[in-house]
Amino acid sequence: MNMQIGTAAPQLPRSLDEVGLQVVMMRDIALKTIFRTNARMVSEIAKSLRLPVNVTQDLVDLMRGQKLIEAMGTLTGSGASSEMPYQLTDGGRARALDALAQSEYFGPMPVPLAEYRAQVSRQSVRNITLTRDRLQSAMGHLVLPPALIDQLGPAIGAGRSILMYGPPGNGKSSISNGIREAFGDLVYVPCAIEYGGQVITLYDPVIHASVDDTPEDPNALRLSSTRFDTRYVRCERPTVVTGGELSLDMLDLVYNPVSRTYQAPLQLKATGGIFIIDDLGRQAEPPQKIVNRWIVPLEENRDILSLQSGEKFEVPFDTLVIFSTNFHPREIFDQAALRRIFFKIRIDGPSQEDFLKIFALVARKKRMPLDQAALIHLLKVKYPTIGNVFANYQPVFLIDQIISICEFEGLPYRMTPELIDRAWDNMFVRDGDVIH
Repeated sequence: MNMQIGTAAPQLPRSLDEVGLQVVMMRDIALKTIFRTNARMVSEIAKSLRLPVNVTQDLVDLMRGQKLIEAMGTLTGSGASSEMPYQLTDGGRARALDALAQSEYFGPMPVPLAEYRAQVSRQSVRNITLTRDRLQSAMGHLVLPPALIDQLGPAIGAGRSILMYGPPGNGKSSISNGIREAFGDLVYVPCAIEYGGQVITLYDPVIHASVDDTPEDPNALRLSSTRFDTRYVRCERPTVVTGGELSLDMLDLVYNPVSRTYQAPLQLKATGGIFIIDDLGRQAEPPQKIVNRWIVPLEENRDILSLQSGEKFEVPFDTLVIFSTNFHPREIFDQAALRRIFFKIRIDGPSQEDFLKIFALVARKKRMPLDQAALIHLLKVKYPTIGNVFANYQPVFLIDQIISICEFEGLPYRMTPELIDRAWDNMFVRDGDVIH
């Protein structure tokens, strides 16, 4: 799917004031960055801090005025691109070490929390216009009944919480991933945010898929109008997927006592995108307790986090939360919890007609020729033994099994009633099997 570049780009800061941080904090991060990266040129320092060169030059001039750095006296480069290298003074090194003792964070200047809130609002997941064609295109690899698209479309477009439930093996996880594909646009994720003088790293290359920009000359006198505040990384809307491993402490700030820095929790990293809680009911925490943690975020679009000091503060909550479970909702939630989940969508197994469509699609993709006798045997002999209950995973499973058997036996790919029987035996555990 083609990614559409949004128009909500954060504006490039044109002065130290527009960076929005206390001067002492900016100075100390710059000193730590110079100390750790051995950057010498203003352009190198600017790249590490992710600030414009002219703003970085102002910061360098400030540090030079405080005798924390000094010019090394010889221009490098040639012509208009020549630069004066700088180095830390003894006082600058001492200040850098003192600042590192308070926090090991260096590199990109953080974005103030208030500015991040404004950016989240500009690129809100609730601002997405989703059409039926776009959703169907994103779900193109799935065979879904029209009634399910009827339910999914408004739920996704609202950007509210969704509970998908139903028997296992029917594509709840695949549908969740298709929803992410349907978004198709980009958001701006800050490398780090700042609150109360504390730095919280946010951008995570494991979660955030960055979209590279055409590099520009940082020394250019005039930057193009496409430039944005490079303290942010332009990314696809994020998707965070958790399953049985999810625990409540994963939704809190992560504090590293050695580096004295914070890392954003999963739901903050998912801002502007999707947070999928798969296999709800399989976690060590009871489902009711997990949903209770989400009450304020789901109802008020804000989350509350705590610093090591115990101070609580609010961060934006702009995430489409998808709960996916194989349990019936009434088995794991009370009515109060169910009310707080905005959309409830049952994902059932396919009809026989849809099952055959999926089977044919998978067979064609895997170059397995269809055989009428084998299909009749599957539908008339095998499926009646399980009450004709079809599941979306079964075509892939059965065809993959037949392929494995053919390859082992040295046979060309083919489908026969006998091969259907052998594949079927691997799909279920027989009730009489006892291990001693």
